[in-house]
Amino acid sequence: MDSFRAYRINEEDGKIIAGFQELTVDDLTEGNVVVHVSHSTINYKDALAATGTGKILRRYPLNGGIDLAGVIVSSEDTDFQPGTEVLVNGCGLSETVDGGYSEYARVDSKSLVKIPKGLSALEVMQIGTAGYTAALAIHRMEQNGQSPDQGPIVVTGATGGVGSIAIDMLSGRGYEAVAFTGKTTEEGYLREIGASRILLRDQVDLGKRPMEKTQWAGAIDNLGGDYLTWLTRTVNYGGNIASIGLAASMALNTTVLPFILRAVCLLGINSVDTPPKLRRAVWARIGGDLKPKHLDTIGHKTISFDELPGAFQAYIDGTVTGRVVVEIS
Repeated sequence: MDSFRAYRINEEDGKIIAGFQELTVDDLTEGNVVVHVSHSTINYKDALAATGTGKILRRYPLNGGIDLAGVIVSSEDTDFQPGTEVLVNGCGLSETVDGGYSEYARVDSKSLVKIPKGLSALEVMQIGTAGYTAALAIHRMEQNGQSPDQGPIVVTGATGGVGSIAIDMLSGRGYEAVAFTGKTTEEGYLREIGASRILLRDQVDLGKRPMEKTQWAGAIDNLGGDYLTWLTRTVNYGGNIASIGLAASMALNTTVLPFILRAVCLLGINSVDTPPKLRRAVWARIGGDLKPKHLDTIGHKTISFDELPGAFQAYIDGTVTGRVVVEIS
């Protein structure tokens, strides 16, 4: 196999240096399957890693990109034959092993998921880690008793990738999905993808008491901090809060009262280290009852590999709505 192009992240004198390089398969981190990558995507985590705004990589150098989709070209695992369309999300990509911003990737077959029937490589990257995380949250909530008849589910950070796909999936499952956002211009977008109601962040009183009047049957939270505290105060008896992100703060200042008096459940959602059996089960649901209905709206933008370096800053600035797919090869 000849050399190929990859977007590689390194650290020099304490500073992050990122750019395109020519590599061979032997330059890649170890794995028993080689994938010809067709598509990847951009997540907030990718932008943090590539710009050095956040410390994501645990070793250097590594290819960026926590998602990839493509076709197997060689394999030492008989369960994953050459020619099979596969995806990888999380599983240490662009943290401990080379990621998806590369024309070829060498990965551990334990991280592979066969692309569900009825979905293309483009579509699974429109979904990507963001959509997988949303699906994992809903899956965990429903395992813990959540159902549409209990009432509305509020989604914070609603215009982001996780929030957008969560709203789409919840609506498709019959839930009343309420979008919580700071972007006053995106009401039309949020209603189009399934939000039944819009809450503007600066118009919401977060309250100060240990428990406030109940408003939600459950929640999917991308923000953390005071917003997650507010959710613990306002979710109804037996409701689930799926904690996904910390876009506002990693702090959580609350009391035990919502948990012991209202039986509120706080579910931590880790999309990186999901065991293979659960990961594949959730992706099967993404190809089935959780299949998003508005991918062309949420993941409407595709950029070329060449355009990748210029796309990260918008994520740091918080100006991105929905999902961006990167066409690798």
